[in-house]
Amino acid sequence: MTAPTDPASDPSPQGASGTSAPAAPSSTSSLGRSSIVMAAGTAASRLGGLVRNTMLVAAISSVGSVSIAFDVANKLPNVMFAILAGGMLNAVLVPQIVKAFRAHNTQERIDKLLTLSAVAILAITAILTGLSAWVVMLYTDGWTAEQLALGTIFAYWCIPQLFFYGLYTLLGQVLNAREQFGPFMWAPVANNVVSVIGFGIFLLVFGTSPVLGINDLSQWDTPRTILLAGTATLGIVAQALVLLVPLLRSGFRWHFRLGLRGIGLRSAGSVALWSLAAVVLEQAGILYLTRVSSEAGAASTDLVAVAGPTSYTQALLIYLLPHSLVTVSIATALFTGISKAAQEGDTDQVRSDLSLGLRTVGVFTVFATAALVVLAAPATAFIVPTAGEEGTALIAQVLVALSLGLVPLGAMVLMKWVYFAYEDGRSVFWITVPSTVALVAGLIAAQLWLPIELWVVAAGGSYALSNWITVLLRTRGLKRKLDGRLDGARVLLLHAKLLLAAVVSGLVGWGLYRLVGGFEALSFGSGWVLTMLSGLWVSAMCGLAMLAVYVLLLRLLRVEELGRLLGPVLARLKR
Repeated sequence: MTAPTDPASDPSPQGASGTSAPAAPSSTSSLGRSSIVMAAGTAASRLGGLVRNTMLVAAISSVGSVSIAFDVANKLPNVMFAILAGGMLNAVLVPQIVKAFRAHNTQERIDKLLTLSAVAILAITAILTGLSAWVVMLYTDGWTAEQLALGTIFAYWCIPQLFFYGLYTLLGQVLNAREQFGPFMWAPVANNVVSVIGFGIFLLVFGTSPVLGINDLSQWDTPRTILLAGTATLGIVAQALVLLVPLLRSGFRWHFRLGLRGIGLRSAGSVALWSLAAVVLEQAGILYLTRVSSEAGAASTDLVAVAGPTSYTQALLIYLLPHSLVTVSIATALFTGISKAAQEGDTDQVRSDLSLGLRTVGVFTVFATAALVVLAAPATAFIVPTAGEEGTALIAQVLVALSLGLVPLGAMVLMKWVYFAYEDGRSVFWITVPSTVALVAGLIAAQLWLPIELWVVAAGGSYALSNWITVLLRTRGLKRKLDGRLDGARVLLLHAKLLLAAVVSGLVGWGLYRLVGGFEALSFGSGWVLTMLSGLWVSAMCGLAMLAVYVLLLRLLRVEELGRLLGPVLARLKR
């Protein structure tokens, strides 16, 4: 994801002239350097997030009634924000901010865009917080009255995160448009610091959870609820407000200014409506997934653990690590340039940037898929060492299923942002229909024909299937949009080479994993520190062997994109 210019050297909010758009980081070298800046921030935030997550699982486990109730409640603002971000912010705000920085009245347009968005998100947050009980019932199934009551209390504390997620995105997109890519990626570190402190206090005061979770809700009280959920929300508040620091230092000022005139929303209205419809449809599938997983999780007892929504969340956290470290960084750096090229009618540049992104991301995600499939259990033991033996086994199964959809996930993000650059929300919506149908169909099939213990594993597989359907349909649509050409042969040939290298490296890794003892090599029952160290040792040994084989084969196959991906990293290491 040309190192961005330092806006601190220019105090005006729109740059020196006040009319020019930000320079697009669309060249290969600039893509690499900007990607490093954002990937470093993402890596730091993810590392802190892993510590935060380890402490959270230690406090409430990855199974059991309390864990499930908190997981669903804390997930609600994320789900709701996904609808807002997809329907209003990412589909409308980013292109309009790019246009605003090219307009003569930049400050006025930016002020109005930010004010209108912030007021709308605040109103929606207040309404949904008041409807917490109804929202929790909508997203759950098979819960007792006590579980619903606890989930509702958690939701009252967690749903206000929605406003601060919105504020974080609003401020972050202004920073990206000004080519200040780093702060947006580094801001979650503030969330992690707050969360680690809060969860640390929780563990000091109340101790750790039983391995199979807390199912007797009489053991749970109000102080625990306030400290746990309050910490989670305060972390999001810190994540949003910390972005004010780089904005103010760069000279940018946000003035509260209501008004719709002159900010370009009329042209973007259809985009917002279609994109909102697509995200709502997508989240309808996620809603059904959450209901299925919550019903499965409710079957857990003090004697038997069943994968539920928390197991799915933990697997999703690991699954998204490679995506967030590389794909999001590259896509974020490319999007401003793609949006600018689309507005100027430069189809060749859009096609070139998309091809570059797909090929560069593919080098990483294909290997990451092989690594996660082979090393799901040791990776889980390392990343979530407090889950225990039963929790690790449950999470690892879901992770393997999810990992089969990692490659299309990276391509989906890049392709969706191209649609947004052309202000085409309609195509995004119609492509979402069959992918959501596939997700729900897979879940229903699991409920009909699989034991409840495998429902959440099937949910991961269904999600992966829906990703593949989405990327295939978006490919076909973009081919028509980009004058019938998508550089498809080049992208497919590269991925064929990547697949060959990944299969061979995966076989090597699997053989080595079995040689050292497999799942039995992980030190469960000896404390979470030894569990983490054993997971790290097994993952590092097998993973490095896989990586060496993968890189060697790519060199032999003359995959030049490997150098483009690793070049900026190696250059920094040589300094």
